Amino acid sequence: MPYLQLDVTGHYPAPLKQSLAATMSETYARLMSVDIRRISVAIRELGEGGVWRIPEAGAEPIPVSVMMLDIRSGRPPELRMEVARALCAHCIDILGLEEHRLNVEFTQHSGDEMYHPALGGYSPDWTPGEH
Repeated sequence: MPYLQLDVTGHYPAPLKQSLAATMSETYARLMSVDIRRISVAIRELGEGGVWRIPEAGAEPIPVSVMMLDIRSGRPPELRMEVARALCAHCIDILGLEEHRLNVEFTQHSGDEMYHPALGGYSPDWTPGEH
């Protein structure tokens, strides 16, 4: 943990996904003040018709991408907004996703809900002032 998950409808070469994972991890670690070794990134290629959203009432669903960020609890809204914008920018720049077809959702967890055996067990809880 943190676990950054991106669901997309396209298919991308592994080196491009690796570049996105590295860039997202570096940005996330810097902005959220976490050990980069704790970050996992999933880029799930669901294929055509895999993710949909209705852009306005009465309209047909359109294909979209969704980023789910499982993070430690206690992060202020302004910091979550900053990281969401930065990670979206990477998805736009590296994969060519369209900003209006990308959204981000956060799931917040305490440190004892994130176990990483190679790094000594549970994740340390975030405390204000770390950032």
